[in-house]
Amino acid sequence: MRQLLGLLEARYAMRVLWALRDGHPQTFRLLQDSVGGITPNTLNTRIKDLRGAGLLDHGKVGYRVTPAGVDLIKRLGELQGFADKWATPVRKGAAQA
Repeated sequence: MRQLLGLLEARYAMRVLWALRDGHPQTFRLLQDSVGGITPNTLNTRIKDLRGAGLLDHGKVGYRVTPAGVDLIKRLGELQGFADKWATPVRKGAAQA
């Protein structure tokens, strides 16, 4: 768990995965535009990290998430429900303070 969270904490790692969540491959340039604000050097590093972790792959058409990456994105998407439930009491507590 610590290893996965360390990988995902890296700057732009989650944004790279999220940009590819629809399953359509993207070229380096398109991925850079999709992520927004990422330098080519940082994108190269994130791609290397995510490929090394088996979450991203490069095919004939561009970069795409692997089946493991799809599974991770699905699980991360489930966090939205938790975040919505969690944020409501937090906001209420902040408003009362």
